[in-house]
Amino acid sequence: MSTILTKRALNRALLERQMLIRRNQMPALEALEHLVGLQAQAPNPPYIGLWARLANFDHAELSRLIQSRQAVRIALMRSTIHLVSSRDCLMLRPLVQPFIERGFQGNHGKRLTGIDMAALASAGRSLIEEQPRTFGEISSLLAADERWQDRDPSAIAAAIRTYIPLVQVPPRGLWGESGQSAHTSAEAWLGSSLSQASDGSLETMLERYLAAFGPASVKDMQTWSGLTRLGEAVRRMRPRLRTFRDENGTELFDLPNAPLPDPDAPISARYMAEFDNALLSHADRTRIISEEDRQRVFTINGIIRSTFLIDGFVAGTWKIARERKSATLVIEPFRTISKKDMAELTEEGDRLLRFAAGDCTDSDIRFAE
Repeated sequence: MSTILTKRALNRALLERQMLIRRNQMPALEALEHLVGLQAQAPNPPYIGLWARLANFDHAELSRLIQSRQAVRIALMRSTIHLVSSRDCLMLRPLVQPFIERGFQGNHGKRLTGIDMAALASAGRSLIEEQPRTFGEISSLLAADERWQDRDPSAIAAAIRTYIPLVQVPPRGLWGESGQSAHTSAEAWLGSSLSQASDGSLETMLERYLAAFGPASVKDMQTWSGLTRLGEAVRRMRPRLRTFRDENGTELFDLPNAPLPDPDAPISARYMAEFDNALLSHADRTRIISEEDRQRVFTINGIIRSTFLIDGFVAGTWKIARERKSATLVIEPFRTISKKDMAELTEEGDRLLRFAAGDCTDSDIRFAE
């Protein structure tokens, strides 16, 4: 009979593997690979995400990885932009390609019916490998070709994003920089070909998911990756995995030596970035956020708000309000919190302000009513 893991046991396991119980000493590149990337719709959340997890992390360390092409921003799991190591870019993109193509066909396929997609992708690749280009530039240049001049420009750009592994080149993704995203192909940027997807590489990806997010169900793995029908892969992996059940009876899989901390281990207050994968990578997210609170954090326009954890669970949101050279950390608890928790949030909030708004001469922390 499988051991039952309580919600708190799953919470502590997730936080341990996400390096949120205590900050880790590992380098940023190693952390990126352990976490299988960080979701990165906006440029700055990955920096906050690594700051929350790593001791002595500095913005420049991650910016250097992007500038030196050791880390890249590319559409991967769930077809969302992730910041990953270059090695993982080459390995992961072929594995999640079926989901990316499915999403494209569902959203744009009808508008491009009858187009020779191979010819379109070839033309798009030539343009972006000639020089990095924005989506607006890509669609405008391709629309000038008589083969596609009567087609929806946004659908044309989406096709290029789907059928070519586009990376966003610097300065996009560098701390403190701004501007539109310009793209080239992963192959041109990294000077390497994508790996071939295989059963073995899929199983490796799922094992790495468990190392960072487990124990987890098949549905959890599918939620994180965007892929479907992973049951067969897990069936092949079963002999080398541990199995558990959650309190609802759902079967969970895990690596044989993965940590399972004491469910009652004390956890200090932690600030989480927007779009943090710790909140996004399970079908059942109650191991870190209640369903009631999820509706406050996950907005209808796809934004995942910055949150903070009390006793390991989401207990509110935060934002930094800037005005000229001043910054105010605004903390919005979802319910009454203790003086001890307020003190921890204030102490950790001072660190957050020094990291995220160190250029400001004045700073303050305010708890919203």
